[in-house]
Amino acid sequence: MTAWMPATDVDAQTGAGSGPASAPGADVRTAGAGAQTDCAEDDVVATATAAGTATKIALARFFDAGLQRAAGPDHQQLWSALAEVASGGKELRPALFHSVYLALGGDDEQAAAEVGAALELLHTALVIHDDVIDGDTVRRGRPNVAGIFADDSRERGHDHDRATHYGETAAILAGDLALTGAVRVLALCGASQQTVARMLDLLDRALHLSAAGELTDVRLSMDADAEIADAVDMEYQKTAVYSFELPLQLASVLAGVEGYEATLVEFGRLLGVTYQLHDDLDGMFGDEATIGKSVLTDLRGGKCTPLIAHARTTAFWPRIRPYLGSGSPDSAAEVRALLEQSGSRAYVEELARSLAAEACARVAELPFAPLLQGWVRLVTERAE
Repeated sequence: MTAWMPATDVDAQTGAGSGPASAPGADVRTAGAGAQTDCAEDDVVATATAAGTATKIALARFFDAGLQRAAGPDHQQLWSALAEVASGGKELRPALFHSVYLALGGDDEQAAAEVGAALELLHTALVIHDDVIDGDTVRRGRPNVAGIFADDSRERGHDHDRATHYGETAAILAGDLALTGAVRVLALCGASQQTVARMLDLLDRALHLSAAGELTDVRLSMDADAEIADAVDMEYQKTAVYSFELPLQLASVLAGVEGYEATLVEFGRLLGVTYQLHDDLDGMFGDEATIGKSVLTDLRGGKCTPLIAHARTTAFWPRIRPYLGSGSPDSAAEVRALLEQSGSRAYVEELARSLAAEACARVAELPFAPLLQGWVRLVTERAE
């Protein structure tokens, strides 16, 4: 089921060769600070709560400092909007990072909080830009940056086109600020110069692959002729690398315990694609009030997700293809029914289950396996 997985260049992905690595087992905790291995999911929730608090404090410090440098009312409004959208997430990536960092024996709470904040800023930047690319104005059930500024423009009497342009302009700028902020926070996290350099290399790799995946996503949506493996690999690059591989890699590097990093990278790939497959299912079959965004987005954008790539292989494709690019509720209802009948929904659900099981198996021998397996269960049972 995972023949699509790209070949692993462990040195390139882990930064091996750039510094000494601790041996596996060096002060490695079982499942986090004081946690017990038979309570993996409770460990995840507890660590996520603690990480969320630390991340929020670090983010607040970052945004307060930035507000002091505001050059005028426009700058202040832009910065305030960025701070607002950055505060509304579930902070999945910082929590994943933080839980594994603790499991590996990491004890620099201040540096960990800053790295968590950098991960959340990175995520904020990428989703802001992704919303511009997709033409979305709502995220997490409320206006995103583009939506905030477009609404403001309309309230000042501007027409739809001008308001949209103003909103998208603000969103691009806000995403740029969040992205540079992520780099700055990571660079100034307080870890050693060697550790920071290696973490920045990993961040750079994640950004390049995420950008490549985003562009591939748009190209596949235009052509609508992707194979299933192409669609899954796009999702690996666009989402899994920065959302799952990167937090796990940063945890390993900051903790100074790198003997597990290759296994963690493989785990991150599998878990990240599992996560995105569930997101695809939510984006087509989910409830808008629950997922916090329109269920018409993927259909309106003609997204060539694995759902659609599989549908291309079925006899139902000629009936589904004309609806791609349509954003009407009636079209969405028809496509949902056809994806059910074609077996495409069942295929993606089974693929997600298979990848989740493989992720659990890949880390079964690690001393903190219950924690990671708890993350798999959390991802497969959630909607972001």
